[in-house]
Amino acid sequence: MWRRYGFVSDHSSNDAIFLTRPTHVGGGIRLAVKDLFDTAGLTTTYGSILFADHVPARSAEAVGRLESAGYSNVGKTNLHEFAYGVTSQNPHFGTVPNPIAPGRIAGGSSGGSAAALAAGLADAALGTDSGGSIRIPAACCGVVGFKPTYGLVSLDGCFPLAPTFDHAGPMARSVGECAAMMEALVPGFEPRAPREIAVGVAWTEHCDPLVAQRVRGSAALLGARPVDLPLAEGLGQAFMGEVAGVHRHLFAENADQYGEGLRTKIERCLALTEAEIDISSRARSAYAERCEAVIEGLDLLIVPTLAFVAPPLPDSELDVREEIIRFTFPFNALGWPALALPCGLAEDGLPASLQLVGRPGDDALVLAVGSMLEASLERGTA
Repeated sequence: MWRRYGFVSDHSSNDAIFLTRPTHVGGGIRLAVKDLFDTAGLTTTYGSILFADHVPARSAEAVGRLESAGYSNVGKTNLHEFAYGVTSQNPHFGTVPNPIAPGRIAGGSSGGSAAALAAGLADAALGTDSGGSIRIPAACCGVVGFKPTYGLVSLDGCFPLAPTFDHAGPMARSVGECAAMMEALVPGFEPRAPREIAVGVAWTEHCDPLVAQRVRGSAALLGARPVDLPLAEGLGQAFMGEVAGVHRHLFAENADQYGEGLRTKIERCLALTEAEIDISSRARSAYAERCEAVIEGLDLLIVPTLAFVAPPLPDSELDVREEIIRFTFPFNALGWPALALPCGLAEDGLPASLQLVGRPGDDALVLAVGSMLEASLERGTA
């Protein structure tokens, strides 16, 4: 997808994109695998120095399904440490470069997967998404990323971040390639032909001018009408409570081997009280009820993926985190399927990205309409 925007990568070293590579790569579709997924006989670090020498005995289920379908693993991609971050600035293994926008973030935490696609080093990629970690890097690198309905794609053999927010899903340079990956990842998954649909559009008023223009133009192609969809507020503590549960014992024994930025976040997670987490969990349930009421009578939503194009690398990920996950995190809290799709050039000549969002279980519809919208955008009708 990035090729049609006219960007050319001058990236000469892929060390910060791929962490490890198989000694032998066979034929088939070139697959980049986020280094959060176990791979038999191949080092799997989870983005942490603690696991620099970890070689699993068996592969994650999602990896195995793709390999059985003819995908060939060409390498494990770099990520934000333990997948807890949105910039893929990894203190142990380097910062993932953005091949289409040097000096700007590749997004995270699946930054290496998106960068491998944008640089032409892979044809498909496997990522995870707990607060936007597939869709944010897809937006930053000008590729496509799909967060399926919660629980649809197996996370067996994948290191958790916040288990009820975690999703696994495909990344590629087109919607059709993501759909093909879903057929391999989910037994019985079938493409669905687009039908007459009702679409809503929201949140463009929060965007930079050209990003807003691109998202609204794309929404107009589907006849979308404005809806008052609430943004997620007060749900962060529920997420952080789950992160604390994952890292409590590991952090207690190895805090000094966590990067400084991640250490700060884990300490904040561990400092939460049960009462704070419970209040946030109840807010999450109330948020789901409000959103379901808003989309009554609609089949799909269009919202921005980011309010802006890929931003410059920050001094600290904590400085930009909340702003970057603003439009993606809600659909992790809800568990709804969401497709990130480039929708034209915006500020600084970089791609804007929209999300096409459906109800739980409507993954095939999201992909079918996404493919139709992608074709219209490529014809220049937006």
